Amino acid sequence: QVSLKESGGGLVQAGGSLTLSCLVSGRTYSNYAMGWFRRAPGKEREFVSGVMWNAGNGGNTALTDSVKDRFVISIDNAKNTVNLQMNHMKLDDAEVYYCTDSLYPHLIHSDVSRYTYWGQGTQVTVSS
Repeated sequence: QVSLKESGGGLVQAGGSLTLSCLVSGRTYSNYAMGWFRRAPGKEREFVSGVMWNAGNGGNTALTDSVKDRFVISIDNAKNTVNLQMNHMKLDDAEVYYCTDSLYPHLIHSDVSRYTYWGQGTQVTVSS
């Protein structure tokens, strides 16, 4: 059973930076695909960023267009963490952010239905 725990959420001023971290435990497979989603109140979860890691070939990353020039996703396999560095933050970035893991490790998935394991989420608040 894979367990995911997000951390790093909090309050940040518009234009500032915040880094979220997702600690992964219980995963026994070396190739994986993970994602960061976010959800505003009353809305569906939306894809923010994803990473695919293949033990033989390395990793690939993807970011949704609205954050492509501002956010960076990275992995630290030694620490079993996936990080989302958020820069130049906007008021619209204020949502609950979720870390997720897929059982289909061959692609980066933007579809929420392709993910199996989810963290509890961490709140990000952006002030003007």
